[in-house]
Amino acid sequence: MTERDGKLGLVELIGLVVGSIIGGGVFNLMHDMAAGAGAGAIIIGWIITAVGMIMLAFSFQNLTMKRPDLDAGVYSYAEAGFGKYMGFNSAWGYWLSAWLGNVGYATLLMSAVAYFFPIFGNGQNIWSILAASIILWVCHFMILRGVESASFVNTIITVAKLIPIFLFLIIILFAFKLNMFTTDFWFTPSGNFEFASVLKQAKSTMLVTVWVFIGIEGAVVFSGRARKRSDVGKATVLGIITVILIYMLVTLLSFGVMKRAGLAHLSQPAMADLLQSIVGKWGAWIVNLGLIISVVGAWLSWTMFAGQLPYEAAKEGSFPKMFAKENKNGAPITSLTVTNICVEIFMFTYLITAQAYNFFYSIASAAILIPYAFSAFYQLKYSMQEEKNVSGRTRNIIIGVISSIYACWLLFAAGKNFLLLMSLLFAAGIPVYWILQKKDNKVKKVFGPVELWIAIIILIAAIYTIYGLIVGQITF
Repeated sequence: MTERDGKLGLVELIGLVVGSIIGGGVFNLMHDMAAGAGAGAIIIGWIITAVGMIMLAFSFQNLTMKRPDLDAGVYSYAEAGFGKYMGFNSAWGYWLSAWLGNVGYATLLMSAVAYFFPIFGNGQNIWSILAASIILWVCHFMILRGVESASFVNTIITVAKLIPIFLFLIIILFAFKLNMFTTDFWFTPSGNFEFASVLKQAKSTMLVTVWVFIGIEGAVVFSGRARKRSDVGKATVLGIITVILIYMLVTLLSFGVMKRAGLAHLSQPAMADLLQSIVGKWGAWIVNLGLIISVVGAWLSWTMFAGQLPYEAAKEGSFPKMFAKENKNGAPITSLTVTNICVEIFMFTYLITAQAYNFFYSIASAAILIPYAFSAFYQLKYSMQEEKNVSGRTRNIIIGVISSIYACWLLFAAGKNFLLLMSLLFAAGIPVYWILQKKDNKVKKVFGPVELWIAIIILIAAIYTIYGLIVGQITF
């Protein structure tokens, strides 16, 4: 921000875009990618992601400009384009993604703390749960008192997460070996490009890429603070390209210093383990310290966000009114309390799953696909309904088509099991929606004909999922 006019220039906007997207996920990126794909498929996955995410960002930007009245969040696009029930599901999915992501953040944080205090093990034992619970409720009561992150704290957090990343990239660049990178490049039985195998591998990278890009819609919230409106689009594209390059370099350069199988078996945070194997313990020390500061900041921000989501939705009539209750400091007390109780309960699953972080980032990524998909669909629908002589209509239709195809690809790539798990999550929202419509909105007919069939399909899928889990036909 300049002293001259208090507005943001292109460089400042790019910095805000980069800072809002990069979170804790990048520190485990090489492990998460290598778990299911080789270097060749990962390159393909990142190319698809680059095109898709840029188109999604343009969709958010266009809808923000064209529909400034829809300011309740990206989930409001679903209601505007496809009705009340779809709007609720979009808000429900966004909320689930926010707090389930916090459950994943908690175990990632404790695994980093465990480097300095071994009592926390792999970040998933009872001591980790107790420590993470203390942090969770400290954040909770800070927010209830109206305490928000100051700008200098956000700056420190941004620097803290970027320093170890750039240090990692510099060191790994010098340690990179081309012959190791090209070994088993396609990760196929024959060693050559096989379409079916590479497609399966590329699919396995999709939920990982969504996880590390969650928050991409935040890139357009600074539009009103830009010195030049044209800088917003440039900053969005340049910022996302910058992030993609960072992510690609972190992932692909890792394949040049350690084989895929080794990367897939690194403990979290993988970046610390990998750097330690190159330069010794001081490398892991720096990465873990940077990660701790980064995740604590991200956790506080996302705790605020996860509490704010149902609060804003409740004020718009898309969530039960009880979530709109404030305390004397203007904090969303009911929304925040319910959200953090859910986080607390789910923390105890650390004791029954060996890979809690991977599990929860996958669920969080899958849950947010619904509001992202509806945003893309609404971009296409709204653009096609505009008058033919409207400037930029053809461009916006193309953006809508590509972002919609990408959204469908993400749903396909999530896989049957995660889509079935999503049915459980969205089935749990049906009684909440019923209460919302009957008690709060005083609606006589809760579901329209199409909405009723969608709810029935979700329920059938949820029942099938429960049965499959019991008999062992479905695993995650």
